[in-house]
Amino acid sequence: MKPNHYIFLLLSFFLLSFSNGIAQETVSYPKNEFRAVWIATVVNIDWPKSGKDPIEKQKSDFIEILDTYKKLNYNAVIVQIRSVGDAFYPSKLAPWSKYLTGKEGKAPSPYFDPLEWMITETHARGFEFHAWMNPYRATMNLNTAELSPDHDYFKHPEWMIKYGGKYYYNPALPEVQTHLINVVDEVVRNYDIDAIHFDDYFYPYKIPGENFNDTASFKKYGEGMSLPEWRRYNVNNFVKYCSYSIKSIKPWVQFGISPFGVWRNKSVDPRGSDTNSGQTNYDDLFADPMAWMEHRWIDYLLPQLYWSIEHKTASYAKLIKWWAANSTNTAIYIGNGSYKVNTDSDKKWFNPNEIPNQIDMTRSYKNMGGNAFFSAKSFVNRNKAVTDLLLENQYKYPALPYVVPNFRKTNIEYPIISNIKSNKTTAAVTLNYPSLSKIRYVMVYGAKNSSKLDINDPSQIVDKIAFKEKENSITINVQNNLLEKNNICAVSFIDYYGNESQATLVNKPIEIKTFQSSLNNENR
Repeated sequence: MKPNHYIFLLLSFFLLSFSNGIAQETVSYPKNEFRAVWIATVVNIDWPKSGKDPIEKQKSDFIEILDTYKKLNYNAVIVQIRSVGDAFYPSKLAPWSKYLTGKEGKAPSPYFDPLEWMITETHARGFEFHAWMNPYRATMNLNTAELSPDHDYFKHPEWMIKYGGKYYYNPALPEVQTHLINVVDEVVRNYDIDAIHFDDYFYPYKIPGENFNDTASFKKYGEGMSLPEWRRYNVNNFVKYCSYSIKSIKPWVQFGISPFGVWRNKSVDPRGSDTNSGQTNYDDLFADPMAWMEHRWIDYLLPQLYWSIEHKTASYAKLIKWWAANSTNTAIYIGNGSYKVNTDSDKKWFNPNEIPNQIDMTRSYKNMGGNAFFSAKSFVNRNKAVTDLLLENQYKYPALPYVVPNFRKTNIEYPIISNIKSNKTTAAVTLNYPSLSKIRYVMVYGAKNSSKLDINDPSQIVDKIAFKEKENSITINVQNNLLEKNNICAVSFIDYYGNESQATLVNKPIEIKTFQSSLNNENR
């Protein structure tokens, strides 16, 4: 039997406009909110579960992570693609990661580009893909026999400093900084990523009784600065020129950093937080997020507040208040320690409401735009009491990430519908090809009647569909069961910066009976 065909009766272009605020509002269900999860690959924390797993299993495991967080209404993944001078992609500057293939320098077999594949699968589910790199860490141990001959340890031994049972790139050397910026550039140029992401590993965390031996470099390049000032200068220089380089290649690609959660303790600096942290960004890691924000070198800052709300020495409540009061010029999100749920010595993490309460607290500050969670395995078939609470409450509906800071636009093209065909399961909607705006997604909204259609209401999000075609028109496929729940629908475009167009309103599909032509097999 031939399937019935459906037509969307297009109303004379009724355009829905809306605002897209920069700051997180204190509302139950925000339309815009950053909801991310870190996917750690180093020592196979989250993915792949083993570098020796067959590729099909690795792919299946990655998709399971994406689908888990898609169901939880997350909208971004932060995927570790370089952790120890290696790469999860074909690179001219680093060997293949052993965490991917079981042996450093060994390519996947059968061959494929894991990064390109991950980005495609991620965008297909409506997520942003943030490419996470550890710039300075070169190895996880001192067993150099495990390294590929193409690793920088062998190619440039003069770049390496041994510390704490690992090797690190020397942040002071101009040639190291140039090399690491080239590593970033290679990914930005070759891949359709949404962001470059660094975590908290700049100068390594201090180890009692051991010195980071950069004395010769300090003597050569110190130029009268104190050692701490000079080290911060090195990190700031690297951050600055990474930022400039990223934006010169693809201005829509964000640059984000997730520093350790404590800048300085108040006992050391009256501007610091009311904490008693054993190590801090400024004094121990020689990272200064305040400078990065002041000079607008980053698009977002994501401090790691991996403590419970009432923690005695580093309270989540006190720290988020401090970051809210001391942030400027950039988007601010908060990193949450979901890995601690039901496992930590702090018994507050055994309360399933700890994470939901931390999200509510984040939302109470207007300049806080969302949360990211370390790490992915925390909610994959685990901690159902927490995920049920999130899905029933804080993350009941989808949300869109924010526009890239300083790139807000209001004049991007809106969809023009040229044709719609439907079979039993899907409606194929053909839209104009946008010639002036670089489009990432098509949004679909639905409501029971036109008077209630509000595309600022996240409960009315029907689907977020990745833009793929590069022709004169584009076709999106929407599941009929989603459309049939609604009497009125609208579609909009989202560009590479996250700007959303005005929306074109369409009504519910009307069933059209078809007949078999006596002249040929076409349906008339």
